[in-house]
Amino acid sequence: MYAVLLTIEVVVCIAMIGVILLQRSEGGGLGMGGGGGMGGLMTGRGAANVLTRTTVILATIFITTSIALTVLAKNTRKVSPLEDATSTSAPLGTLPSGAPAPSQPSPTPLPAAPAALPVPAAPAPVAPAGPQPTPAPALPPGN
Repeated sequence: MYAVLLTIEVVVCIAMIGVILLQRSEGGGLGMGGGGGMGGLMTGRGAANVLTRTTVILATIFITTSIALTVLAKNTRKVSPLEDATSTSAPLGTLPSGAPAPSQPSPTPLPAAPAALPVPAAPAPVAPAGPQPTPAPALPPGN
């Protein structure tokens, strides 16, 4: 049933794309040809009405098959993946029955800290060359 609905969905989708591309838009689109003269089988207005109705029918079929596929997929799934995982898993920190307990590794001693290395002395500050600027005189209060 799923394969039949999926095939109908694909065929309707392709047909709907074709019908939409045949419709005349304001910019011309792919259009069905010119003018809609009286000699043709259908007038321009009649062709537009047929294409519009066909689009609505194909869209309705497309949405109906989409909903049917969703319902079918929901009903064929036996268990939710979340429910399955939570019902069969053990709580954290416990082992399944029959599983061997892991051996406890012996604590390894930490390596000794490296010996303190001598820290080199900081170089002496260097005085800048040339004349030093003099600070500006302070203004007396009240000015």
